[in-house]
Amino acid sequence: MKEKITISVSGAAEIAHCGPSIIPLAKELGREIARQGCQLVTGATSGFPMYTAEGTKEVGGVSFGLSPAASKKEHTEVYRLPLKALDAVIYTGFGFPGRDLMLVRSSDAIVIGCGRIGTIHEFTIAWEAGMPMGILEGEWPTDEVIKNIIANSNRTNPNVIFEKDPKKMVERLIALVRKLEEENDPPIRL
Repeated sequence: MKEKITISVSGAAEIAHCGPSIIPLAKELGREIARQGCQLVTGATSGFPMYTAEGTKEVGGVSFGLSPAASKKEHTEVYRLPLKALDAVIYTGFGFPGRDLMLVRSSDAIVIGCGRIGTIHEFTIAWEAGMPMGILEGEWPTDEVIKNIIANSNRTNPNVIFEKDPKKMVERLIALVRKLEEENDPPIRL
């Protein structure tokens, strides 16, 4: 039996700019991650990642969080981040930049949703590492920003998928991760 694939989800903690479809889309992404036998890891934050975790939990999936804080108290009182919909939280104590690195490195694939600079940071970490990535296309500008970064990066990563449908996104990511496993060519983990 193959081990479960871990998919991290990156996206905006504050979602007002993401449009009205963002919450149902995030929840559907989370449900699909669980339905397709994967486990979820997020940055233990609000917004897009939290709604994805809620979707995962709605169908009995497993959801982990990596917090930028060093303790539960710091997580809730200093960072003011939620704990709902998470089965376990690791308090990294590394702030947002260090947490971002750990989030990406702890997964087999990453989905990038509507986001801001932190989401772009997580994208660039995964891009540099050659990781399988799904870029969720929608009514927000994040996917276009990422296309621009890719076009001007002077680097390649053949493991990037652009997709609007959460079910197809997860299916395609699973296939890509399994293909890389079979080729014994996992992404570079720098």
